[in-house]
Amino acid sequence: MAQYPPVMRDLPAFLYGGDYNPEQWIREKDTVWKKDMELARRAGINTLSVGIFSWSMLEPREGEYRFEWLDEVMDMLAENGMKAVLATPSGARPPWMAEKYPEVLRVDGYRRRQLFGNRHNHCLSSPVYREKVRAINTLLAERYKDHPALGMWHVSNELGGECHCPLCQEKFRVWLKDRYGEIENLNDQWWNTFWSHRYSSFGQVESPSPIGEGCSHGLKLAWRRFVSDQFCEWYRWETEPLRRITPHIPCTTNLMEIFWDINYFDLGKLLDRVSWDNYPRWTNDDRDAEVAAYTAFNHDLMRGAGGGKPFMMMESSPSAVNWQEVNRLRSPGLLMLQGMQAVAHGSDTVQYFQFRKGRGSCEKFHGAVVSHDEREDNRVYREVCRVGERLKTLGDIPGSAPENRAAVLFDWDNRWILRDAQFGLNPDKGYEQTVIAHHGAMLRCGIGVDVIDQTSDLTGYRLVSGPMTYMLRPGFAEKVRAFVEAGGVYVSTYCSGWVNEEDLCFMGGFPGPLKDVLGVWDEETDALDETQRNHFTWQGKRYETKDFCALIHPEGAKALSEYEDCFYRGYPVLTENTFGKGKAYYIAARTGMDFLTDFYQTAIRQAGIAPLIPDLPRGFLCAERAGNKGRFLFVMNTVPRENTVCLPDCRDAETGDTVKGKTVFAPYEVKILRV
Repeated sequence: MAQYPPVMRDLPAFLYGGDYNPEQWIREKDTVWKKDMELARRAGINTLSVGIFSWSMLEPREGEYRFEWLDEVMDMLAENGMKAVLATPSGARPPWMAEKYPEVLRVDGYRRRQLFGNRHNHCLSSPVYREKVRAINTLLAERYKDHPALGMWHVSNELGGECHCPLCQEKFRVWLKDRYGEIENLNDQWWNTFWSHRYSSFGQVESPSPIGEGCSHGLKLAWRRFVSDQFCEWYRWETEPLRRITPHIPCTTNLMEIFWDINYFDLGKLLDRVSWDNYPRWTNDDRDAEVAAYTAFNHDLMRGAGGGKPFMMMESSPSAVNWQEVNRLRSPGLLMLQGMQAVAHGSDTVQYFQFRKGRGSCEKFHGAVVSHDEREDNRVYREVCRVGERLKTLGDIPGSAPENRAAVLFDWDNRWILRDAQFGLNPDKGYEQTVIAHHGAMLRCGIGVDVIDQTSDLTGYRLVSGPMTYMLRPGFAEKVRAFVEAGGVYVSTYCSGWVNEEDLCFMGGFPGPLKDVLGVWDEETDALDETQRNHFTWQGKRYETKDFCALIHPEGAKALSEYEDCFYRGYPVLTENTFGKGKAYYIAARTGMDFLTDFYQTAIRQAGIAPLIPDLPRGFLCAERAGNKGRFLFVMNTVPRENTVCLPDCRDAETGDTVKGKTVFAPYEVKILRV
């Protein structure tokens, strides 16, 4: 069993806390700060994130640094037995920098320089911006390197966006030259003979633009990769003084769900612990079962981006947020479910945004631990206290991690290029939703599921699902072949194996290099609009297909079901191919969740994976963490009504009571069991 050290070496417990902005209350610090510490202690909070957007308070004028207020905050945290997740302030520049150095402002795709405003509005290539960030980060590290409150570095905040300024254009051209070597190679890889687009030098290449090139898929994919690599390079650059001066202090930056701009599997390799911001769109009705399944996918994705280690839920809301279309309150018990679900999937933290509501600006009505009433008897604060009390009883869990034998592939490069691909359904082919559906179907079968990408190692798994792997990146087909030959079960679908890493189509038929493993030839693919359906029967049950229907021919595979309608009646919908010691399945059409759940029950048995809980009723999810102090099974009722499940013979991890058989769960209840 893997056991990972705590993220803060001298705080070997769950981190509980959230984002705190004491500088917003600096005029009332003698009363507000003191009250905040009292409320934090009573809630069981042991860590607060500070300094995230504090640059204008730390350096109000160029070269004039004011750390005294932060000194007081750090001392106050230490005196109250709390740790600081101390942020670098690079996520939002002060106005003086934009006024004096306009080069720090981003340029958009229309080549327009942006005005000062919002946040993350800076150019990562700007030498001035880099100089200013390096200076203040170095001062922060030097000043607090020995401070007892310093527990972790929070680098910037929610990295994202892009800049098209001349500095970034030059960096992009250097990146292209490093990747392709010669301009003729770039032309060939991008298929630039099309529309007479062959370049004669790298200097002619511009980033994609609404007023310029927008049709070259090779260019758009390269730009996406460059932007992602630029953020990875930036993270390495920004953390250099932190790692040099405080090598014992871990670093992270907070990620955001299935964010578009950055390949989180690449960035995750650079973080000491992956952290992310979790804001489920809870509905307070039975739809929360779907919300919880989607949230489970994101937790598993973040754990996968961090190489399987425990991660951090850096932000979540203790009540209604203020930026969703419908901002619902948390029903009683839902805050506990939100926190415990993160723990179940591998988080060693439960953290909130925000600790105290501000009085003004755009986040003043965002949920917080401490509201404008500042009362301890309000409903949200009482629930926050209950979560804190529960976390204190779970000291054997931090450092443990899931040991799953099933995985689903979610690949950023594949995602980027599928969005540009012009066939079937435009503009969105539903890649994200499809992967989430396959992941959710396996969860509903009562197993844990990892989320990995095409660079990941497959050897530890028994079942791997690769929905819509349109792009096969270098070496991936070989990994699948070896995995199945060794006895693994691999699941593929329509729109798989069409192009290589540069978006050039495979010749000789689809699914390209996986034809022999899957044992099929995918001849062509039909697209259905929202009114159209086809049908098939498998194992005595009739199912519906929608959106995509591929017309495939078995070439070694066995057809398990066939289409019933349209001109492709009789073509296979589902095939099974024996390859070496393993099996490879091909699902030729997009189906509903009913088929996916039934199918994965069969595939899971074929792979020899035992469910954590067999016959898991709708509304329940489960997950397991294992470490040196045992195995812990989390069983979660994700709907706001009583629900019943049959539990295995085990003990309640908190009470020590024996638990077995049919058990009634209260609305949103979570039980943690020792297996």
